[in-house]
Amino acid sequence: MNKIIFIFFYTFLLNTVLFAQNLTSVSGYSNPIISGFHPDPSICRVGDSYYLVTSSFEFFPGIPIYESKDLINWKQIGHCLTRNSQVDLSKTGIWSGVWAPTIRFNQGVFYMITTNVTHGGNFYVTATNPAGPWSDPIFIDRDMFDPSLFFDTDGKVYYTRRGQKGIVQSEIDIKTGKLVNPLKVISNGYLSPDTEGPHLYKIGEWYYLMTAEGGTRALHMVNIGRSKSPWGPFEKCINNPILAQHHNYSLIRSAGHGDLIEAKDGSWWMVFLATRHYNYDATSFLGRETFLAPVKWVDGWPTIDESVVNNLYINSPILPTQAMASDSNRDEFNKTQLGLQWNFLRNPSDESWSLQKDTGKLNLFGNSYNLSDIASPAFIGRRQQHIDFEAETYFTFNPTKPNEEAGVTMFLNFQQHYDFAVTIRNNTRTLIIRKTIGDIVAEQVAIPIKQQSIYLKIKGDKDYYTFSYSPDGEKFIIAGKGNPQFLGPEISSAWTGVYIALYATGNGAKNRNVARFDFFNYEPLASPFSK
Repeated sequence: MNKIIFIFFYTFLLNTVLFAQNLTSVSGYSNPIISGFHPDPSICRVGDSYYLVTSSFEFFPGIPIYESKDLINWKQIGHCLTRNSQVDLSKTGIWSGVWAPTIRFNQGVFYMITTNVTHGGNFYVTATNPAGPWSDPIFIDRDMFDPSLFFDTDGKVYYTRRGQKGIVQSEIDIKTGKLVNPLKVISNGYLSPDTEGPHLYKIGEWYYLMTAEGGTRALHMVNIGRSKSPWGPFEKCINNPILAQHHNYSLIRSAGHGDLIEAKDGSWWMVFLATRHYNYDATSFLGRETFLAPVKWVDGWPTIDESVVNNLYINSPILPTQAMASDSNRDEFNKTQLGLQWNFLRNPSDESWSLQKDTGKLNLFGNSYNLSDIASPAFIGRRQQHIDFEAETYFTFNPTKPNEEAGVTMFLNFQQHYDFAVTIRNNTRTLIIRKTIGDIVAEQVAIPIKQQSIYLKIKGDKDYYTFSYSPDGEKFIIAGKGNPQFLGPEISSAWTGVYIALYATGNGAKNRNVARFDFFNYEPLASPFSK
């Protein structure tokens, strides 16, 4: 009997150990690695740290920069473009601003190269500390976009970008930004003449030219070729596209515009953009987000398993995870500077906002511009990063004229936004919900209110934004709802994602009637799409 008990116990213990070992051998991560509007990711590694930048379009400061130790957990450490002397975003509309950055590191210096489509063209800035400050821009040329830099082992530096007739390249004097030789076409595209987002790498004895092709919607993809010369000709990979999701019934679409990175353990990875959709007809109102794919090399070519663009959870060995301390989702506005999560709409006017540190308030002063102007209204917003979320603020505002208005907006661009605000209607302080979709503007809710201070709450899910208010922060009353699908960038061919913003406006007249915000709280809610 004792022998039987021993055998049973030993078998149980052995199975338990094997089960535990099996659990620890299974690893993986969830995409996106940086959620919400974070398109066109580019990445570099310095020692055991990784740095990543994404496009910012008409929002200021420009080009957010993130740091990670494991490629999975990221923390924003700054922006590359924080001064008006670096970036002019005046009159920047839906399809312009700053996009498609590339970040590289060489001999102790970080380089971020990008395009200001509206003002100045292609330029780069430098820093010795990726958190900043970054230098004033060195402009190169104005034609086309998606510039990249490659530092070769022989000391030469190459400037590569989209051109009128394909991908063009020149050697560049990295100190001055002057081109050493005329731009030369080095690729007309591997599978599509609509080719952009080039990155040049030297891996072993080969130069690889990786591009984004097919446009940044349903036909987006990543292709690659190789050559023994940085000038080509580039042999096409027979497995192109190496990354794509051309089945529009998938939860993940628009996969493309990638950048390769070798991790500190010798493994290879690609960061790329993609969009999430909860069903066949859903728009991508969160915008294009940053995803991560493990890369394997087969016969000298990078390969990516198709499951990466079919599933949000990737069952793959990963680097040892190291959590990054993140900023709180709650902002009491009691510091001397705004948190890194906040953006202005284009270059802000110093007269449109202030932080009142002693009392912990954010003051917004409505100027003559409103949210439908291609200008700089009093606007401070953060990205919507989760399909399911809840956001709340408490503010004081005492309008005296019908043009005076302040509140919260779910904002995609000047043609698509839902505004939840306090103003004057019929000589009475009134809470309104206004929806702007293209040239259709509808003020659907007008609720008279007595109090000068009020709590506003917006709860989002895949079907609705629900707008609620409360005089005391305890009992909230639903004022109305809005369909997030109409804030999808596909409707206006925009390239950004929804922001949740605090704003004030004089709607055509300068207004020093201040809106004082006590706090802003943003909380993701658990759901299959809560990442």
